Amino acid sequence: MSDTPGPPPSPADALRFAFGTLTALPVRLTRWDRATARGGMLCAPLAGLVVGLAAAALGGVVLLLGGGPLLAAVATAAVPAALTRGLHLDGLADTADGLGSAKPAEDALRIMKQSDIGPFGVLTLLFTLLAQVAALAGLYAQGWAFGALAAAVAGVTARCALTLASRIGVPAARPEGLGAAVAGTVAAGAALLCAALVTALSAAAGAAVSGPYGALHTALAALLGLGTAELLLRHCRRRFGGVTGDVFGALAESAGLAAVVVLALG
Repeated sequence: MSDTPGPPPSPADALRFAFGTLTALPVRLTRWDRATARGGMLCAPLAGLVVGLAAAALGGVVLLLGGGPLLAAVATAAVPAALTRGLHLDGLADTADGLGSAKPAEDALRIMKQSDIGPFGVLTLLFTLLAQVAALAGLYAQGWAFGALAAAVAGVTARCALTLASRIGVPAARPEGLGAAVAGTVAAGAALLCAALVTALSAAAGAAVSGPYGALHTALAALLGLGTAELLLRHCRRRFGGVTGDVFGALAESAGLAAVVVLALG
């Protein structure tokens, strides 16, 4: 990725970067430099919103066709996996293998780069997907709006966790890959402002679905999702020395799962 100064990226360049790197949607990247990465990571929650709304829409279709809450939950959980080609789930599994190996950073990073998935990765994927489907099924049983809200909030929260992980001061663990491309590109203040905006919009959506309690519950879900990702980020920094593309995937999945589970509780 080029560090050579050039003309400031346009909002369209930033959006293309966000959708082109964080989704499998057919978006052509027009610029690949640090300035564009900064804008792209600030736009990451918008990519998450599109993924979340698509997941909610498919869940609604399944319910309309009489599929029931459980099948709707499975369909909703499948959409983000499809729209990212499973990269975030793969990153979660690889990060689990690296952390579970208890090996030094260099060896753990080498394990994460291997194409196969070890036992820690398999178990983490299994329980993550089971928890997602169980939480979404419980929410859909209360009504489509509750499941749809969870899908949208999870999508936005998951990508906002990536914005926070791209802030200045968080190093890359490797000199190559997506982690190196976006690490340290976003000012800490801008990342925190993005998180505050995501929390506020989540609260507004929760209020629209179930009033003041919904606003509080949904804001808490977003905050706890971001907090879960931050705890994982700190652990990965200690173990690996920084972030990688796999760590970014793990952060997104962890934040989204935590948000859905909180919404399913209470």
